Parts: sequence; C-alpha cells; structure tokens
Amino acid sequence: MTLTQWNFEQLDLGEGARWIGGRLVVVDLLAGRVLETPGDVPASFKEIAELDVPVGAVAPTGNGLMAAKGTGADLLDGPILESFAGAGMRVNDAVADPAGRFWVTTMAYDTEPGTGALHRLGSPSPVLKGLTIPNGPAFSHDGKLMYLADSARGIVHRFDVDGASELSGRRVFLHAPHHTPDGMTADVAGNVWIAFWGASVVRRYRPDGRPDHEIRLPARQPTSVCLGGPDMSRLFITTAKHGLRRPTLHDGALFAADVNIPGRPANAYVPAVG
Repeated sequence: MTLTQWNFEQLDLGEGARWIGGRLVVVDLLAGRVLETPGDVPASFKEIAELDVPVGAVAPTGNGLMAAKGTGADLLDGPILESFAGAGMRVNDAVADPAGRFWVTTMAYDTEPGTGALHRLGSPSPVLKGLTIPNGPAFSHDGKLMYLADSARGIVHRFDVDGASELSGRRVFLHAPHHTPDGMTADVAGNVWIAFWGASVVRRYRPDGRPDHEIRLPARQPTSVCLGGPDMSRLFITTAKHGLRRPTLHDGALFAADVNIPGRPANAYVPAVG
C-alpha cells in the first residue's frame, strides 16, 4: 500500500472523513469548518462552510448535509434541531446508519471521565452514557453491527443492531489499553479500519478482531478514516496538529492509500426514520 499525502493544508483537528456525492468531505472540528476535496487526484480543500461552533461530522440528506454541531444536530446551514448536552460539552463524532438514522457522540471539553454519551437524533437521549471520549460509531454495511470507541479507555465495543436501530449485545471488540482508538469505518467484507491517535498508525481488523493490515503515517495523530475514490478502494486518513508543540508538515494533513477491499459511500440521513 503506497501512502500519499493528499494535500498540504494542515488542519488543527481534522476529523469526520466521509465519502459523499463523489467527493471527500472532512471537518476541522474545533474550528467549525467543513471542507471537501476530489478523490481521484490530490487537490487542495474547498471550504463548504465555517460555523461558530464545533462540527463533529456530516451525513448526506435530501436537503444538503446533516451535521453534528455545537451540542446537537441539524442541517449544516440551519438552527439546532435537537440539543443533546449542556454547558461545557460539545459534539465529537457522528454518522448516519444504513437505515437512515443519525447518531451523534458528545463529550466534555475538559474530557471529564464518564460525561460522554451516544445519542440518536429523534430518540430519547442518551442512548448510551458513561463514556469519556466516544468516537464513531461505525456500522457494518448491512446495518446489523455497530462499533463504538471510548478512546480515552482504549476500548472499541461492538453492538448488535435490530431493525429499529436499537442496540443490544454489547461486547469488547478491541481492548488496547496503551493506545487510543479514534475514528473508524467498515469495508464491504466486514473488516474495520481504525485510526489510532498518537500512534502514527491505522489498522484494519477482521470481523473476529484480529488485525490483518497496518499503515504507518508520518503524522503523529491520525483521527478518522474513510473508504472512497473512483472504485471505493481508496482509504483516506485525516490527522491533527492539535496540541502538538512542534507540528511537522505532515501533522494535520490528509493522506490516502489504495487498499484491496472497498467500502461504500456515506449513508444518508432520512428524516422520516429519525
């Protein structure tokens, strides 16, 4: 796998990589910026929006983009439809599942243990609480499994998901006490790619939890991963320079590597199902 630095704009906290409408969409989380770039050849970012609140991630919808922003969620250019948390809190990540429901994670600015949570737009909140820095979730492409990282604890959990998007069967998929699992994505074979903050690496795990591929990066803080590109087999990797005293030209940059198993485009949020 040949790793390419896709462009040289250094994001403070690049996150939320999603393949939407034939383009890669990412966020600079704390800066409230939403950016896009083509996935066929390396190119600079084009800014879609800049908000005055953090933006965790977006999902396509019929009216544009649904966004996790501030402490809640709504259309990228609209007021907050639903707020999930109060003062001292912010969104951290978000994704639409294959059924069209929009999931959002929240955390404390000061990362106080146990104050993070998982929410589902239009449902009683929180769906899951007692987390610290929740990242993901990521869904298998049939929608029957959900993966959720509690990054500060080095754990990725796997859940069963029923037809109403209710969760059950929580179990540990990965326990990495000396690492920090961050953003994730699943491929069509059920493997899960995970970015590891602070470790300069992303790894692919088989459905049984065994690692089978590793990509080393020159950036120290990988944050999220997304499969896209012309044949959906290009792995895009966002990174962050946030908190680094002496960031290099690689920290905060976007990277890409062609892999041997494709993914699918980002699921769309469907308002009718919540």
